[in-house]
Amino acid sequence: MNSSVNVTVVLDHRDSFSKAVIKNVIVVVLGLSINYINVALIYTFHNHQIFYTNPRYILIIHLVVNDMIQVTLTVLLFIISYTVYKINVSVCCIFVMITGLTTENTPLNLACMAVECYIAVCMPLRHVQICTVRRTLMLVGFIWNTSLLSVFPDLLITLATEPLDFFYSRVFCVRVNVFSNPLILKKRDATYILFLVIVWLVIFYTYFNIMFTATKASVDAKKARNTILLHGFQLLLCMASYTTPQLKRHLLIWFPKNYTDSLFACYIIVQLLPRSISPIIYGMRDKTVRKYLKRHLLCKMSPR
Repeated sequence: MNSSVNVTVVLDHRDSFSKAVIKNVIVVVLGLSINYINVALIYTFHNHQIFYTNPRYILIIHLVVNDMIQVTLTVLLFIISYTVYKINVSVCCIFVMITGLTTENTPLNLACMAVECYIAVCMPLRHVQICTVRRTLMLVGFIWNTSLLSVFPDLLITLATEPLDFFYSRVFCVRVNVFSNPLILKKRDATYILFLVIVWLVIFYTYFNIMFTATKASVDAKKARNTILLHGFQLLLCMASYTTPQLKRHLLIWFPKNYTDSLFACYIIVQLLPRSISPIIYGMRDKTVRKYLKRHLLCKMSPR
């Protein structure tokens, strides 16, 4: 019922034409800027063997690709909400499922990156044997399969509980409008809590072990410790997206007349800004990535 109220408020309090244009321009510019840097990172990764033969860079580029997919879909859905308003339920299901997959991939990928840092610092002699390219690619597949096992049951429950006509109807495309069964909502909350608990345990375990190693004045250990802190910071940003449904309900109560403006600010802060820091944190901090990335961003050819 809350979801239907939210949608009614959005449709009844549509922005003026000028405000709608300004909001869409801001979102499109931010989305294109984020994806421009992401494409440059992917291009850099693809054209230099040093990156796709290193497990650490494979995990970084997987996070970048994951964020790129999510930014593209969320921007597309934002534009649709102002132009078409309602779309076919079947199409919306696809968009929502892919967005859900990429959302749940992020904390799992951060946990894997933290473990890789831990192995590199605390078990350097075994790092080459443990962290191979083949195992890293299998790990990426495991991340997607784990997220799929979490998201795909939503579709199965909806198919079992909704009439066939529902999938031919048109709705305002948000998750609660296509996957509205109470069982799905409980499962989603339980999955989010489980994922976050596991990832936080991994973050804390790897950080404290690396911190003890860093007391030996190892430069690599100190850098890895700072990287783990950045993983924790990004995980906090991921948690904001998990609290979005509750936040939207409170925004409707607090700012009923400016609800669409509140939703816009929430979208920018929760969805776009966290995706903009991945290339900065994991790309620009690395000297090797930064060296090659500057050439591509500035459209310069590398010397022979």
